[in-house]
Amino acid sequence: MLRSYIAFDVETTGLNPLENEIIEIGALKVRDGKVAERFMEFIKPTVSISPAITSLTGITNEMVAEARPRCSVVTDFLDFCEEDILIGHNVSFDYSFMKCSAAADGLPFEKMGIDTLKIAQKVHKDLKSKSLGSLCDYYHIENKSAHRAYHDALATAKLYQTLAHYFEEKDPKIFKPVQLTYKIKKPQPATPKQVAFLENLIRKKRASIKWDPKTITRSEASRLIEDLLKG
Repeated sequence: MLRSYIAFDVETTGLNPLENEIIEIGALKVRDGKVAERFMEFIKPTVSISPAITSLTGITNEMVAEARPRCSVVTDFLDFCEEDILIGHNVSFDYSFMKCSAAADGLPFEKMGIDTLKIAQKVHKDLKSKSLGSLCDYYHIENKSAHRAYHDALATAKLYQTLAHYFEEKDPKIFKPVQLTYKIKKPQPATPKQVAFLENLIRKKRASIKWDPKTITRSEASRLIEDLLKG
């Protein structure tokens, strides 16, 4: 069992790391089996948080209104990570968001990691659900605030230690850290239809928006259109 690592979790505005944003990072630095440091911080998103995400996470637009921007928080988190191995439940999801967020500011984020979801899928084939919540229930691990980044990270650390206690000796291979990978796809330019629709919307709404039809990406155009239609 690893005695030193970082367990982490992120809350986001959606499921696509190229189109959605991190709104909260929660992590704990474990040294010699004990929590040595914590990282808990909101990130101010560039778009408003949808009611569906608020319903899932409990994070409201008011809660992030005074938060620091992505670049400041992500830079601090990268410093916090040092050279540690990352542990997460479905860690590739959290890693993909961190990788894209770091890359947006030209920062590298190459990490080794352990995925408690993959371990659970191997050792608990009998369990119907391998979600963090279901596994915490199964092992009587208390998670005071599920779907909030720090509490999920803490629950993941406890789950990792529990799984390692019961299964690492029998199957050490699945507990070995692996290189985490996520290939950032090049953003697609907005379609002519999107550009025309956006121009029309801006004119109709008399909105004052700075944008360049030549460089705007498909996801940026979608976001602007969505915001204008809401407004």
